[in-house]
Amino acid sequence: MDQTRLFVAIAVSIAILIVFQLLLPHSPPPHPAQPAHEATTIVTPSRPAPSPAAPSGPLAAAGPAKNAPRLDIFAPAVKGSIDLDGARLDEVVLRDYHVTVARNSPNVAVLGAANGPRPYYVQFGWAAGPGEQVKVPDDNTLWKASPGSLSPDHPVTLSWDNGEGEVFRLVLGVDDRYMFHVTQEVTNRSATPVELYPWARIRRGYTPPTEGSYLINEGPLGVLNGTLHQFGYAATRNRAKDQPGGIAFHSEGDGGWAGITDKYWLVALIPDQHAKAIASIRYLQQDGQNHYQVDFIAAAPEKIAPGGSASTAGHLFVGAKVLNLLRSYQRELGIPYFEKAVDFGILYIITRPTFYALDWLNALLGNFGLAIMAFTVCLRAAFFPLANKSYKSMSRMRLLQPKMQAIKEQFKDDPQRQQKEMMALYKTEGVNPASGCLPMLIQVPVFWALYKVLFVTIEMRHAPFFGWIRDLSAQDPTNVFNLFGLIPFDPTTISPMLQIGAWPLVMGVTMFLQQRLNPSPPDPVQARIFLLMPVVFTVMLAHFPVGLVVYYSWNNLLSVSQQWLIMRRASVGKPKLARSSSQT
Repeated sequence: MDQTRLFVAIAVSIAILIVFQLLLPHSPPPHPAQPAHEATTIVTPSRPAPSPAAPSGPLAAAGPAKNAPRLDIFAPAVKGSIDLDGARLDEVVLRDYHVTVARNSPNVAVLGAANGPRPYYVQFGWAAGPGEQVKVPDDNTLWKASPGSLSPDHPVTLSWDNGEGEVFRLVLGVDDRYMFHVTQEVTNRSATPVELYPWARIRRGYTPPTEGSYLINEGPLGVLNGTLHQFGYAATRNRAKDQPGGIAFHSEGDGGWAGITDKYWLVALIPDQHAKAIASIRYLQQDGQNHYQVDFIAAAPEKIAPGGSASTAGHLFVGAKVLNLLRSYQRELGIPYFEKAVDFGILYIITRPTFYALDWLNALLGNFGLAIMAFTVCLRAAFFPLANKSYKSMSRMRLLQPKMQAIKEQFKDDPQRQQKEMMALYKTEGVNPASGCLPMLIQVPVFWALYKVLFVTIEMRHAPFFGWIRDLSAQDPTNVFNLFGLIPFDPTTISPMLQIGAWPLVMGVTMFLQQRLNPSPPDPVQARIFLLMPVVFTVMLAHFPVGLVVYYSWNNLLSVSQQWLIMRRASVGKPKLARSSSQT
């Protein structure tokens, strides 16, 4: 039974580290991104989306580069501009976020010029109905803008007269965060009625680098007909293969939202929540480039009589995935499940409460590192009775070491009798030899939830702790192999495994101390294996977010304190440290 306990502990420890090491992203790129975690929901289209044959529809590519005028955007949280040639919103920079932790580093740019190296833009337009000959705006249309820049207190209007009696307008507004309000208007001054389909699209003209993990969705996503749909870029390409219009996903219904997500940033279209529309996610190849597109088009045309007008209102989100902000938009604008843009995964019943607890503690303490430590104290208090029982059992096992060794020596040639006598001893003394695994098993869901929260939430991005830790969501930047920066040499150029910072070393020491308080395995081979466990954990956890290492170190210290006190009570005097140890 003692060996069973040993190998269960080893198996649990190694399994945890292997799983997290496989999920851990390696060499994160400088561009925001991430992969899929939740199951992708596929809906087979009942009929193809009405994509017009004319180049003015949602499948049209961006036109050639021109020196066209631009409309500036100035808002508290964003700045950028709109290309008036084609009315493309293709420059949005987030004023509150920087590329690196350095405050003088560039601000994060979410969208990119349609004719630049990383085209990523949003566009609104109209498609003519079947048989209609009306001239609609296209990518070569030069729009006129009302005076002034777009700001929260100054909406602007883009207008274009097709010279045939129809006047098209885009009325744009922006709030003090990341939400744009867009109204598409058409006035018919001709003598004949017209039918037009208003549409909107997000187009990304390249495949961004990804984090290479399975913790988070990156790529097209949306909530349509009340269901969350998520796609990675590769899945989008595979689904769209040989499909008309490059459609990887198709849905028709009222409202909802859809867009393209990165790790921390989101671009999403939010149509009128009471109007029926057709949503499509597409993959297209144009000019040898990959293009990923999310678009909405009205399910029924706007019928505009002579002298009449029609309008369609919607919203566009371009910004950071701040959970509380998404929830406020969800409530105020009636956007279904908008908060699900933050991918808490299938275990959201654990990860989301973990985030809320940390966010509340951060607001209280002013530091996410302190919030993690306070959160750990609260968890240990909640599980105190269970851990106490486990540690008491372990302390009694420590006192039974001489009797256990005597049984092994007495029945060393009869393993079955030896096992029987051991079980009788455990029963007589009221000891559970597997109790040492309980503290570790309790930590598994907490470890996972904290790792997920550190990885996916923008609130943790660039969150400082103390000293050299300026980003709890990244690994410890120091390295013992260059004497913590004293030697001008980067050991990771030789191997990524040569990255062990100060906090992982602290974690290894606390784990070693915890092991020294546990019952020592009688078998010398087992003892040596357990002696190596802190080293293994130190090397592997060195590549995890340092916030997770802080949690593990602090949790170990609390465990050592609790276990030490219990052992003092279980024995007459101060317990002596064993020469070798076992894993809890």
